[in-house]
Amino acid sequence: MRGPPVTGASLRVGRQAEPGFQSWCNDSKAAPPHGWFRFRKRKHDNIQARNRKEEGQNKVNPLSPVLLSFESFQKELDAKHDKYERLVKLSRDVTIESKRTIFLLHRVISVSDVGELLGESETKFDDIRLKIQQIAQELIGEDTCQFQRAFSPGLQEYVEAVSFQQFIKTRTLISLDEINKQLIFTPKTEETEHSKDLALPCSQDEKQEQQPLSFHVTPTDYLLGIADLTGELMRLCITSVGNGDIETPFEVSQFLRAIYDGFTYIGNTGPYEVSKKHYTLKQSLGKVEDACYMLTVRGSEIPKHVLADVLSSKPSVIEHEEGV
Repeated sequence: MRGPPVTGASLRVGRQAEPGFQSWCNDSKAAPPHGWFRFRKRKHDNIQARNRKEEGQNKVNPLSPVLLSFESFQKELDAKHDKYERLVKLSRDVTIESKRTIFLLHRVISVSDVGELLGESETKFDDIRLKIQQIAQELIGEDTCQFQRAFSPGLQEYVEAVSFQQFIKTRTLISLDEINKQLIFTPKTEETEHSKDLALPCSQDEKQEQQPLSFHVTPTDYLLGIADLTGELMRLCITSVGNGDIETPFEVSQFLRAIYDGFTYIGNTGPYEVSKKHYTLKQSLGKVEDACYMLTVRGSEIPKHVLADVLSSKPSVIEHEEGV
């Protein structure tokens, strides 16, 4: 059986009873017994370390150039992180509004007045461009590449929505130059006229605000947005079949085939994200071609209101190519 726990007092009493302790007390030059100052020495070391730390803190000069430079680095990094978070929030708002605009444009098949629907989508695009203008204002005087990952998802969704509207209007693909022309922001005429009437000297920041501001979509974001467009066109094809529209699937099929050929020319020479979406693009094209096949071969056998269910339930068989 184990005895009672050994406390510090019992250890001290035990040490006094040992003959080594008595000899050390009688002879002051003798070395103390092994482990006798174990606890007391640790406490003394902690006090010395604390004193050294306090002395080191007292010696720090708040006006030291090194300390001042690190404080400036801290402020610069904090400002950069805050701007990054603001850009992420703006990109999230652009993504949400672009998705809502895409959902609105999918109603083009079921509504009678297409012009009214397109006008409503233009109003939504104006609100989205205001968000993109705020992104452009945040990037004034900054290196855009440092913040590219913050706002890139929103731009891709915007390109997808704009290209989807362009296809509904003209059955063509919008170009990168046309998208960038829509992102040139000029100051309001009322503000410019008011500043001219006052004829007061303007600061450098006010002059920058009065100058036209432009934002450029990168070719990578444009290609990724077009790759996402193919999924929306595939959904438009299936929905049009369910509503009895036989011409739209064949138009979408030719359009997707042209886009797929363009992405095939890029191959693995383009950005890594583009090559990842190449297989998804091929899947969308395969589903649309299956729909066209069903309409051509078995369109007279299956009722129109059942074709959409048959096409959506039928899996698309696509061989996975190496390197895609």
